[in-house]
Amino acid sequence: MKAVLILEDGTVFEGKGFGAEGENFGEVVFNTSMTGYQEILTDPSYFGQIVTMTYPLIGNYGINPDDFESRKPFVLGFVVREFCEYPSNWRSEKTVDQYLRENGIPAICGIDTRALTRRLRDHGTMGGVIATGESIDVEALKKRLTGHPDLTRRDHVLQVTIQESYTLSNDGYRIVLMDFGAKHNIARSLHSLGCEVTVVPATTTAQQVLAMDPDGIMLSNGPGDPAGADYAVNTVRQLIGKRPMFGICLGHQILGLALGGTTYKLKFGHRGANHPVKDLASGRVHITSQNHGYAVDACSIPQGDIVVSHINLNDNTVEGLRHRSLPLFSVQYHPEASPGPWDSNYLFDQFIDLIKQERR
Repeated sequence: MKAVLILEDGTVFEGKGFGAEGENFGEVVFNTSMTGYQEILTDPSYFGQIVTMTYPLIGNYGINPDDFESRKPFVLGFVVREFCEYPSNWRSEKTVDQYLRENGIPAICGIDTRALTRRLRDHGTMGGVIATGESIDVEALKKRLTGHPDLTRRDHVLQVTIQESYTLSNDGYRIVLMDFGAKHNIARSLHSLGCEVTVVPATTTAQQVLAMDPDGIMLSNGPGDPAGADYAVNTVRQLIGKRPMFGICLGHQILGLALGGTTYKLKFGHRGANHPVKDLASGRVHITSQNHGYAVDACSIPQGDIVVSHINLNDNTVEGLRHRSLPLFSVQYHPEASPGPWDSNYLFDQFIDLIKQERR
């Protein structure tokens, strides 16, 4: 099956198609992880995006039922250098090709992903279209791409959040997890520490959250521009100081906005499992899993009670916030990983400690 990937600057990559036949328009981004493609495909933070894997061999261990991070894949397209048609792993139940085909996602292989990644690094992420099939009109796709609306500025949270709340029962502290596009491993990590976790839709109001009488509030990851989810920012603003709060990725950005800061779009984002982050309090450097295209502006953070707790050592962007007096903190990266290192899993323990202190 033929396939093309066309960028908004007119660059065309021709290759071999796999997955579903069809076309999708989205923001073209790259991820530097060497493993974890199944978790990446099912991370709701990738909604609206065509994901390029920089590691050249993808699909070697197939797809299994245990490593999904959400109810379905959310990427709009998948781009790889070399795709493995015959995976070898005792957990594998199907190939990446089968999984993408079943879920209507087009993919392309056989292109120079290094050249594509360098173009995105040099010029920034950009809109694109991926198309697969035996009959592809490149010029027609270019024209449609030129007139296509800017997908990066839309509110994607409402497209990925759950519609009904659900609870992972346990005997410990009660946590409300606000689902802005939450990965399953956030709830699993809290549940493994003995917490009862209630996952609620992104549109849940502050009054509804407090009516559940939680011991703590978790703000999840999610896709898109945090400024587009103004309803979530307003809700979080009303919850500040009411209960201990921990924000991850988009949740961190939403908390930053609720505290009076601003956010901005990064040139090509942070997506991968090997980003160095420095904890400014301890001086320690952690290797982290990241997936975001926006960041909190350090200069916009109100001076005084709010401090920057972590920075990215690649570009010095804000990777964490902490309040001096109120029980809240946030990080831009993923302590729950999946995929990625577990260096920062201790942050869940810090959240539990914060809850214990508030309950004394």
